[in-house]
Amino acid sequence: MPAFLLMLPTLSLAILGAHFYRSGSLVLVALCVLLLALMLALRRIWVVRLLQVGLLLGAAEWLWTTFFLVQQRLALGQPWQRLTLILLAVASVTALSALVFRHPRLQRRFAGG
Repeated sequence: MPAFLLMLPTLSLAILGAHFYRSGSLVLVALCVLLLALMLALRRIWVVRLLQVGLLLGAAEWLWTTFFLVQQRLALGQPWQRLTLILLAVASVTALSALVFRHPRLQRRFAGG
């Protein structure tokens, strides 16, 4: 069950890493990979807090990207509504994936130190 619960933050970090890779931010790609590795390798409460902060910052990045791309689309006279819905959904899922760690099984898994 804990492995199933970790699928949402894993997917969120993977998509965020792909976003950073697409934009050429290799340091941020490495940070996403590091967060994934920490989540899978260490069972410490500080890892949970680090993941939660990283996921919330990732959601903020999605919101910033949404704003930036919508501004571009508006300036070019292109449709922007579908883009907005998709990226707001991605931002929401990324932010909500930080809440997965409040599940009792994951709290027990990461309870050590």
